[in-house]
Amino acid sequence: MKDQKDRLLIVGAGLAGAEAALTAASLGLPVTLIDMKPQERSPAHTSSHFAELVCSNSLKSNRPETAQGLLKRELNSLGSALLAIAEKTAVPAGGSLAVDRDAFAAAVSDAIDRHPLIQVSCRTIESLEELFQESRVQLVATGPLTGGGLYESIQAFTGAEGLHFFDAVAPIVEASSIDSAQSFMASRYGKGGQDYLNCPMNREQYLAFRQALLVADRASVRDFDPTYFKDCQPIEVLAERGEDTMRFGPLRPVGLIDPATGKRPYACLQLRKEDQAGAMLSLVGCQTRLTFSEQRRVFGMIPALARAEFLRYGVMHRNSFLQGPLVLGSGFQSRTRRGLFFAGQLTGLEGYVEAIGSGLVAAIQAAALMKGLDASDMEALLPSPRTMIGALASWVTGGASLQDFQPMNANFGLLPMDGEGKKIKKADRALLRIQESDREMDRLRSLLKNYWEDRELMDDQA
Repeated sequence: MKDQKDRLLIVGAGLAGAEAALTAASLGLPVTLIDMKPQERSPAHTSSHFAELVCSNSLKSNRPETAQGLLKRELNSLGSALLAIAEKTAVPAGGSLAVDRDAFAAAVSDAIDRHPLIQVSCRTIESLEELFQESRVQLVATGPLTGGGLYESIQAFTGAEGLHFFDAVAPIVEASSIDSAQSFMASRYGKGGQDYLNCPMNREQYLAFRQALLVADRASVRDFDPTYFKDCQPIEVLAERGEDTMRFGPLRPVGLIDPATGKRPYACLQLRKEDQAGAMLSLVGCQTRLTFSEQRRVFGMIPALARAEFLRYGVMHRNSFLQGPLVLGSGFQSRTRRGLFFAGQLTGLEGYVEAIGSGLVAAIQAAALMKGLDASDMEALLPSPRTMIGALASWVTGGASLQDFQPMNANFGLLPMDGEGKKIKKADRALLRIQESDREMDRLRSLLKNYWEDRELMDDQA
C-alpha cells in the first residue's frame, strides 16, 4: 500500500486507539496514529505517554465467572495487545487486574513506537473533514474528553445533540504516610492475598465522616451537569443518598476482620496499590469533586488517614459520548459514512476493558473493509451477541433504547438467556456462559485465520 489514503487513520492514542493501532498493525495494515500528546494534554491527563489511565488503575475482575473476567478472557483469546501489557505491569489486587499505571502507559507507548507499520503524528484534529481528505478509512477514538472543533464537527456530522456526563477521579496518597496502627492489610474473605490496605471506622467515626462530606465545599466545574454515571459517582453524592449508602458501597466492611478488634468494622475504606512498589495508594471508590483543602480535611477524619500525604487530589472532568444506537452501525462503523469507525468511551461504552475491546473489534472491521471484504464477510467477523464483547457492541450499536441513553459497562444483563429462551439455573450460568464464549472465540479465530495468514494477532494466544 503506497497510497497514503490506504493507511488506516486512527485519531486518539488512549486505550481504544492504542489497541486499535496495534491490532490493525498486527494484521499487516499500515497505520497512522494521531494524538495531541506530547505537545498538548487534556485537563485530566498528566503523562506524555499513550494509553494513560485517568481514573482508577484497576481493570476489574479477572475471574471468568464475572462479566469483567469473561470480557478479558475473550479479548485475551483474540490477542489483545493492551491486556498482555497489563498482565506484565500488574500490581497485586486480589482477584482483579490492576496495573502500575506509569509502567503500563510507558510499555504501550513503547510498543507503538517500535512497531514498523505504525506512524505516530503529533497534532490536533479539528474536524472530521481533515480525516476524510487524508484516508479512505478512519477510526476516531478520542475518548470521553473529546472537545473543541472535533467535538463540534462530530456533533454536526451525526446530526444528534451531543451528550455528556461528569466523571470523578479518586485521590492518591503516599503509602508511608498512612497510620499502620489504624489500618491492616487484607482482601475481602481472604481472596487474593493481602492486596488492600484497609482503614476501619467505628460507627461514630463513620457518621462524622459522612456529615463532613455533606457540608464540605465542592469545586466548581465548568458546564457542570448534575447527571453522574451510576458506577462512578462522587462519594459525596453517595453520602447524600442515605446514612448507609456508602457502607453498602465503597466503604462496605463485609469480608473483612479488623485484627485489632477481632470483629468486622462498622465501615472500611480500602486503599489499592497504584504502582508496583506500593508507594502510592488510591482511595477505592472515593471519586470526588471536593476542593483540595476539603479533601485533606475530610479524608483526614478517617483515623488511618489523619496524616496522609496526598500525591494527587480527586478531580472532575466532563465525559462526552455519542448516541451510539442512533449513529453507529455494526462493528462501530458510522451509519451514514462507509469507512468511518468510532471506538472507546466516545461510543457510549464505559470502562477501561470495554474501551480496549471496542478498539480491537473496530480495528478488525476496519482491516476487513480495507482488505475488500463484503458486508456479509465483515458481519461474520463480529463476535456473537452471546459473548460479552459481542453483547456490548450490539447494545451500543442498536440494542439500547435511545430514551435516556447512558454509557454501559460489561454486565451479564446484556447477555441473552439460553437458546430456548429459558432461564438458566444460577449454578450453571457461569459455566455455560464461559463455554459458549469459548466456542464463539474459537470460531472467530478460525475465521480470521482464513482471511489473514502469518500475522501476530492469531498466534494461538487463547
